[in-house]
Amino acid sequence: MAFDDELRATRIVPVIVIKDLAHAVPLARALVEGGLNILEVTLRTDAALAAIKAIAAEVKGAIVGAGTVINEGQFAAAVQAGSKFVVSPGLTDEVVKAARDHNVPILPGVATGSEIMHGLSLGLSTFKFFPAETSGGAPAIKALGGPFPQVRFCPTGGVAASNLKTYLSLPNVICAGGSWMVPSDLNEEGAFARAAVMAREARTLAQV
Repeated sequence: MAFDDELRATRIVPVIVIKDLAHAVPLARALVEGGLNILEVTLRTDAALAAIKAIAAEVKGAIVGAGTVINEGQFAAAVQAGSKFVVSPGLTDEVVKAARDHNVPILPGVATGSEIMHGLSLGLSTFKFFPAETSGGAPAIKALGGPFPQVRFCPTGGVAASNLKTYLSLPNVICAGGSWMVPSDLNEEGAFARAAVMAREARTLAQV
């Protein structure tokens, strides 16, 4: 299945920050159990690449990718760790070239018409809209559908259970990313069970 089709099917991409490598596999298993199989692990911690490698090797059904990738070196390291896709907070020729060189899908971040036009000129049509809420939220995405009817967005940044349906109801939103289904303290007893429950609740909300 093409990556866009995978995004369209799952509708929600958990954005995960792994500080302790021991949390990576049980958290990923919980999210997949709850129905969310496309997992973005951000490269914001020292454990991130090892977490991606562990999830890719040990969690059946998971499609794991790397987030917060900002250059070719990080892109290569993410792919070597087992990333099946890459998410970037912005759009540069460097990261798009890396995606082509490694033949790995990229979801680059955009927030303006000029950035979208740049992405279109590079052959892309699916983007992360980031940071979603502070860049105009659902009304901005709806407005961008006028001049860019061929573009699809994955809003991330301020997306939560409270506004998920508003985003997903837009015809130019393919999916949404967020971290609300990941417990804030994974060391707490029952945290992974709660993650599975919140993932199921998110999947239910996504049926719009």
